[in-house]
Amino acid sequence: MEKLIKPARLAVMGIVTLAITVVCFVTLYKLQIVDGKAYYAESKNNIVTTQTVAAARGSLMDRYGRVLVENRVCNNLVIDESELFPDKQPASIAKANETILKLVNTILAYGDSYTDTLPITRTPPFEYTEMDSQQRVFLDAYLKDKDLPANTSAVELMAYMRDRYSIDSNYTAEETRIIAGVRYEINGRYSHNFATSPYIFAEDVSMDLITKLMESDMPGFDVETGFIREYNTTYASHLLGYVGQMSPAEYESKYSKLDYELDARVGKDGAEQVFEEYLHGTDGEARVTSTATGVVTNTTYTQETIPGDHVYLTIDIGLQEAAENALNSYIILENEARVAKNLEIETYGGDEKDIKQLITGGAAVAVDVNTGEPLAIASWPSYELTDFLQHYAEISTAENQPLFNRALQGVYAPGSTFKPCTAIAGLAEGKVDTGTIVECDGIFTKYEEYGSIFHCWIWGQGRHGEMNIIDALTSSCNIFFYTVGDYLQISLMAKYAKLFGLGEPTGIELYEETGVMTTDQYMQEKYGRDVYAGEAVQAAIGQAESLFSPLQLAEYCAAIANGGTRHTASILKSVHSYDFSETTYERETTVLSQLETEQEYWDAVHLGMRGVVTDPIYGSAYTTFMNSPYTVAAKTGTAQIGSDRTNNAVFICYAPFEEPEIAVAVAVEHGSAGASISTIARSILDYYFAFKDSTLALESDGALLK
Repeated sequence: MEKLIKPARLAVMGIVTLAITVVCFVTLYKLQIVDGKAYYAESKNNIVTTQTVAAARGSLMDRYGRVLVENRVCNNLVIDESELFPDKQPASIAKANETILKLVNTILAYGDSYTDTLPITRTPPFEYTEMDSQQRVFLDAYLKDKDLPANTSAVELMAYMRDRYSIDSNYTAEETRIIAGVRYEINGRYSHNFATSPYIFAEDVSMDLITKLMESDMPGFDVETGFIREYNTTYASHLLGYVGQMSPAEYESKYSKLDYELDARVGKDGAEQVFEEYLHGTDGEARVTSTATGVVTNTTYTQETIPGDHVYLTIDIGLQEAAENALNSYIILENEARVAKNLEIETYGGDEKDIKQLITGGAAVAVDVNTGEPLAIASWPSYELTDFLQHYAEISTAENQPLFNRALQGVYAPGSTFKPCTAIAGLAEGKVDTGTIVECDGIFTKYEEYGSIFHCWIWGQGRHGEMNIIDALTSSCNIFFYTVGDYLQISLMAKYAKLFGLGEPTGIELYEETGVMTTDQYMQEKYGRDVYAGEAVQAAIGQAESLFSPLQLAEYCAAIANGGTRHTASILKSVHSYDFSETTYERETTVLSQLETEQEYWDAVHLGMRGVVTDPIYGSAYTTFMNSPYTVAAKTGTAQIGSDRTNNAVFICYAPFEEPEIAVAVAVEHGSAGASISTIARSILDYYFAFKDSTLALESDGALLK
């Protein structure tokens, strides 16, 4: 019988087991005894940190997918504080200050810039510069942290910093300011609990600079990949906004609840701010192992980043460009002409009444008649976002306030553009009908005994005679609408103004001024009394206390064109995931109010507005549109703002007349007359209809363009 276990097999197994045991023993001996000290020293020198990996921000696009703002990968210089300050010995501090100065000078020599938010002038005599809110908060915190008085002067603070940061007296005042600025940034990060996040010393630096620093073996910095916002358009600055580091107040009130990092960059204005939740994405996390000298030996991503979503706006960037260019060209040329004319009158004599103030600002808005979606929102003067932060102080203090978005925040008396509202109110309430005739002899004297006499614009030139509602709208007869306004009184006019959205929120996500419609309540709050009868008739022609924004006027015009439906003016069209595989949000058309009345009343108003561009005698916009390839209905407005001031000009229109698609409102400060600025609207409509087919093709193809 054969044995189950053979001696030879046992011997082989024993030898193998012994060999494995010997190898393990030798290996352990080498690791623990021979190389143990070296590995122990290396393990002590290894530094393991957890770092946040910022998510790429989503892009902003126009309604057709053309990229307006996107992220671009860039190289950043990050201060390595452990290498810059290896210890607190005087020699190390002196060396760090020397390195900082060399770094800054090298950066500047290569045309790049560095982070320095210390609000003190770069050259003596040192003074505080104009600060934004964030700089103010940081400076106050710094002074408090260092037990310095709140009223410490800039000179005193520089003296303190020279001493605190051991800046050698051999450095010039300018060099001292450079070193102090960087040390302030480093010190301030600890004061605001930003020490765990990298200090981006210089953003988006050139490869030439990086090569130079590497070749020079300059210590104290690392090169890291980051993202920077890149603007593919110089237009729509008021709408797009910008990105910047959040303030402590923003973090405490909002972003701490959303688990943002303390030094995260967030939208600070415009679409970047209001759509932050879509654009921001979710940051990732990485475990970084590095040596004591700062060399990274391993990076393990423990949580992947999720890039932000892409936001599609309702804006057509081509139409936006056309609107901004039309505003800019008109205002610049008109101001040049006024300067020349005023100089001529002052030099050679003439009627001083012909001297006009210069235009100080203007706005143009175009919206989709059937959805209320803003297609263009232009404001003049404007600015460029590409270098906005570098020139913020200059822009914020510039003449005529470029940061002021007149399309949304400017409110103006509507003048005669309010007359279609008065017309609909009078018809719908049965105060007049399409056959009602009012005799215009140029003057309205009903309230003469109270010292209120009102004239038609034609007063002194003639009279309109018998007017029905269509004729009155075409010729903009004040007497007709004084009469209708007197029938309605202010409560009914206010009712219809509200249905048209005048003096009401439009639903746009950006900050807007809602303006005001003249009402008893408003007059009680402001003057402690109700509206006088004379003020009510003035309100009927868009004067009195009524003030509306260009966006409200555009949406009002759209509601007239479509027969009384007022939509929200949201600029958010849709949101798509970062890889475009999913539509995460699609906005549906929202109706804010509906004004229902007989179609014949709408027809009468439409025909009256059509006459403004077709009647060669009374059509104030006839010359502007007499050869247009599309049909238009319009209303001009001239808003009086004082006997010694040039009137504001307002203009609204929609097209095509038969099947309206687009409504436009234009307002120009000291524009003189609504008819004068109708050319701005003409330029906008020309672009819209010239490129209508191509933009429809873009929409159907869904192509992404830059």
